[in-house]
Amino acid sequence: MQQDDRLISNKAQQDERENIALRPRMLRDIVGQDRVRETLRIIIDAAKQRSEPIDHTLFYGPPGLGKTSLAYVIANEMGVNIRITAGPSIERAGDLAAILTHLKQNDVLFIDEIHRLGRAVEEVLYPAMEDFALDIIIGKGPAAKNVRINLPRFTVIGATTQLALLAGPLRDRFGARFRLDFYDLPAMEHIIRRAAEMMKVEITPEGTTEIARRARGTPRVSLRLLRRVRDYAQTRADGVITGTVAGKALKLLDVDLLGLDDIDRRILLTIIEKYNGGPVGLPTIAASISEDSSTIEDVYEPYLMQLGFLKRTPRGREATALAYEHMGLPYNRVDQSPLW
Repeated sequence: MQQDDRLISNKAQQDERENIALRPRMLRDIVGQDRVRETLRIIIDAAKQRSEPIDHTLFYGPPGLGKTSLAYVIANEMGVNIRITAGPSIERAGDLAAILTHLKQNDVLFIDEIHRLGRAVEEVLYPAMEDFALDIIIGKGPAAKNVRINLPRFTVIGATTQLALLAGPLRDRFGARFRLDFYDLPAMEHIIRRAAEMMKVEITPEGTTEIARRARGTPRVSLRLLRRVRDYAQTRADGVITGTVAGKALKLLDVDLLGLDDIDRRILLTIIEKYNGGPVGLPTIAASISEDSSTIEDVYEPYLMQLGFLKRTPRGREATALAYEHMGLPYNRVDQSPLW
C-alpha cells in the first residue's frame, strides 16, 4: 500500500506522538463502539474475578479507529504490562521467541498488522497462544532435538486492517474477535471535546461539530484536524475555535463539509466530466489525475464508496447521483452500456 500523508488520511503519520497522550486510559473513557466496549467490560471483569488473563483478542477494521488504544485500555484495566510490536518487525522466528521469553505472567502482547507475520513466525506463535509453550529445535540433521519451554500465561491482542489476509489457524486461536466501525457524529464530537480539553484549547459546540463532521468518522483524523484548526485559531483568531474559525481553517486546508480533499474531488470530477459518470476503468482514472492505480484503490476509493459517491462495477467505476449532488452538478448521465 502506498504511503498516505494527506491531512485527512486515516493512516498513522510520523508527527503524531501527541496522540498517545490523548488516548483513553480506561473503558469508561471510550465513547462509541458500544457493543465492543460492553463485551470487553464483561470479558475483563470475568477474567479479573478468576485471576486469569483474558482470552486472546483480535481487533479488525479500517485504520485510525482505536485498535491500539483498546489494547492499552485492556492492559490498564487488567493492571498488567503491555509489549508492543508489529507484524513486519518480526522477521524471524527467533525474533518472536525473544519477545515471548521476556513476557511475565498475565502480560499483554500487542501485535499490530498481525496479518503480515511470516509463516515461520506463525508456526512459533501457534503453540505459544494455545499451550503457552515455545518449541525450539536445537541442532541440525539426525542430532536435532526439540526442546519445549513453558511460558507464563499471557494475552495476545492482534490488530489488522485486512482480516481476509490472516491465516485461518491463527484467526481461530483468538477467543474474542471484534470489528471496529466508523464513529457517528455525537461520538466524534465527544472525542474532539475531550482532546481539546486535554490540549487546553477553548472550543465552542459549533467549532466541535464543524471539525467532527469532516473527520470521516475516524478519531485519528479528528485529532489531526483539531491540531491544525488550533494552529489557525492561535495565529489568525483569538485562540478560540468557533464554528466560523473552524470553517475558515478547514476551507484553507481544502477539506470540505464531508471531509473530502482535493484529490477525492478530482477523482469524482474526472469520472463525471470526462467520462459522463462512468463506467471507467481504474487505470484510466489514474492516468487522468496522474496518480497511482493502487493508491486510488486502497487510499481514496474506500471513503468515497462509504459515502455512496462511487461504485465498482465489472466494467469500471461509476459516480452516483449523490456524487453529482455533492459536487453541485446536475445528474443527467447517459447510460454507456453497449446495445448488444
